[in-house]
Amino acid sequence: MKRLVLALAAAVMTALAAPVLAGPQYLDGTGFAVSGYDVVAYRGLAQAPVGQAQPEAVKGRADITAEWNGSTWAFASADNRDKFLANPAYYAPQYDGHCAYGVSKGGKVPGNPNLWRIVDDKLYLNITKNVVGFWEEDIPGNINKAQGNWPGIETKAASTSVIPDFTSAAPVKN
Repeated sequence: MKRLVLALAAAVMTALAAPVLAGPQYLDGTGFAVSGYDVVAYRGLAQAPVGQAQPEAVKGRADITAEWNGSTWAFASADNRDKFLANPAYYAPQYDGHCAYGVSKGGKVPGNPNLWRIVDDKLYLNITKNVVGFWEEDIPGNINKAQGNWPGIETKAASTSVIPDFTSAAPVKN
């Protein structure tokens, strides 16, 4: 009996430590996750205060990529790619790259890589500047709502909509 309890406890601990793969990643016409922008590079950008525009995201390169969660991710440097591969769930945007405010409202719409914010060490994207305003009115509350909604919509197909007012460009080719 003691062995069974220990084996069960070990199985539970292993399951809790294992990464949880996300649902389908949002991909636009570039064919890259996050429109080909380098998700590791966000960590090095100076985050603007709430109510101000964030610095523009860093484009990845088409020749520096990694595969994760069924998608191709582009990076500005091999070092950033290696950091991503060491801990992809840390760098990947929440909600598979879908708009965080959209998820808080119960749906999947695209996330714009230039409308981002890191909150509690997690990357969130939103769809338009207007939506960012709604998101920023209550970031903790919107995250809480999104976390509650996500399990019910995560397995639904990824959005196929185009991001309004955003011209995605393929990653830089070098």
